[in-house]
Amino acid sequence: MILRLLRFARPARGRLLIAVVFGVLALGSGVGLMATSAWLISRAAQHPPVLMLMVAIVAVRAFGLGRGVFRYIERLVGHDATFRILADLRARVYERLERLAPGGLPSFREGDLLSRLVADVDAVQDLFLRVLLPYAVAAVVGGASVGLAWALLPSAGAVLLLALLLAGVVAPWLSAAMARRAERQTTDLRGELTSHVVDTLQGAPELIAYGAAPAQLAEATRLDRAFTRASARSATTAGAGAALSALAGGLAVWGSLAVGVPAVRSGVLDGVLLAVIVLLPLAAFEVVAGLPLAAQYLERVRRSATRIFAVLDSPEPVHDPADPTPLPAAPYTLAVKNLRARWTPQAPYALDDISLDLTPGRRCAIVGPSGSGKTTLTAVLLRFLEPAGGQATLNGVDLRALHGDDVRRVIGLCAQDAHLFDSTIGENVRLARPDATEHEIRDALHRARVLDWVDSLPQGLDTHVGEHGAQVSGGQRQRIALARALLADFPILLLDEPAEHLDIATADALTADLLAATEGRTTLLVTHRLAGLDAVDEIIVLDEGRITDRGTHEALLSRPGTYRTLWDRERTTEPAQPI
Repeated sequence: MILRLLRFARPARGRLLIAVVFGVLALGSGVGLMATSAWLISRAAQHPPVLMLMVAIVAVRAFGLGRGVFRYIERLVGHDATFRILADLRARVYERLERLAPGGLPSFREGDLLSRLVADVDAVQDLFLRVLLPYAVAAVVGGASVGLAWALLPSAGAVLLLALLLAGVVAPWLSAAMARRAERQTTDLRGELTSHVVDTLQGAPELIAYGAAPAQLAEATRLDRAFTRASARSATTAGAGAALSALAGGLAVWGSLAVGVPAVRSGVLDGVLLAVIVLLPLAAFEVVAGLPLAAQYLERVRRSATRIFAVLDSPEPVHDPADPTPLPAAPYTLAVKNLRARWTPQAPYALDDISLDLTPGRRCAIVGPSGSGKTTLTAVLLRFLEPAGGQATLNGVDLRALHGDDVRRVIGLCAQDAHLFDSTIGENVRLARPDATEHEIRDALHRARVLDWVDSLPQGLDTHVGEHGAQVSGGQRQRIALARALLADFPILLLDEPAEHLDIATADALTADLLAATEGRTTLLVTHRLAGLDAVDEIIVLDEGRITDRGTHEALLSRPGTYRTLWDRERTTEPAQPI
């Protein structure tokens, strides 16, 4: 996983190398500052002529100023490189999600996907800022510090080397071993908690209405406590690693003193240099102080990378051809013959032996109970799901031979959960055609039977709809989505349960307006509402993925069958609606 992440860093490797160089200069200046200061203080105690101290005085100033300047440049360049890497990685994850949607996303929870796209991608920055850079800098500066101490007194160099190995290798290894389970739990619990919070916020009205909110909040509390405990264990591990590193630093100071004093007495070491080899470990251990925590970050990054690559490695539900066939010329005829489809290879067929023809201007309705395969059919026609048998053709060309984006330029969808962005009505409609004029937007709203309502608003087209269209009613939200689809002017329009989640009167009124707005346009209406379907050319009844009946509204009511059963049930359980 880590090696795969490093491949994303190739375009920024030059900046990362510059960050390492300036990191070495910054920490090297710290070591130089400590060593020079120690020598300067010891030598000044002997009261030499001040000119003999000038070089050391200037060096102290240079190291002091350079340390801050080099650190600033290292942070600036390192963060710039890291953010470039994160931007590229997040874009790739988003592009993959776009390729997986909607057929490949049911295996992921919505909140968990949000956590992978945001929190897990953000965690990757620790690999470069808190793992690779500190280890690279520590290796260079730590080696140089040991070399300096060895040159002054080999035994002091050996003491410093052993202490740095203890703090820079043993302590991180122990920290990583102790943190492995805690970091895995922390990452998984963060994703689970995010999913639960998102589900709770999105379903808050229903949870409150059915009295399930307390149980949902109790589960959120349980997850939060588990996440807090896992985070506390992770913090405890980090503290233990820091303590071991501090202990090693103290041992290095005392060890240097223990070997330095006899060396001064025997004349092997100049007394002025004793302060250098004793205080040098204090600066050198700044290099390895963060390595135990870096080992923990490495475990966290490894777990986040696993979750990210689970998305990137997910198989695409639809594969575009390497050499797609050019889109045929209009007018378009959509034909489906003996179509079979299912969402996973192990699942039962959601569609089995489906055939229909949509010639130019023809309107067809697909009806049936929930789970009968209606939405699956729209997913296949929009190239969101690969058929398992049979074929769907556009002017005789198999949809599988066309690029998915070409198919969706001809076949448009107005879904039951069409998304409205937190912007104005006009801008939400304009998404279909960014170059559309205000007159064209108003015409689309007029055909969707919503222009009079828009004109009655104080701000008209500039009225904000709120997040997910929260400032408008369900019927108005669907009509705005229909206006957007009409503005796009798709040759073939799929309407997937446009009246879902609306009250009976609003649903039937919207269905009637939809059929009026699409008159003369090739349309496939997917619905479980039967009111108003006398206006379509053919009704196809699905049940458990198979066609159980088909014909016109009058013909289907004239004979026993699933359609008449659904019609009688709708008429007896709901107030009669005009059709």
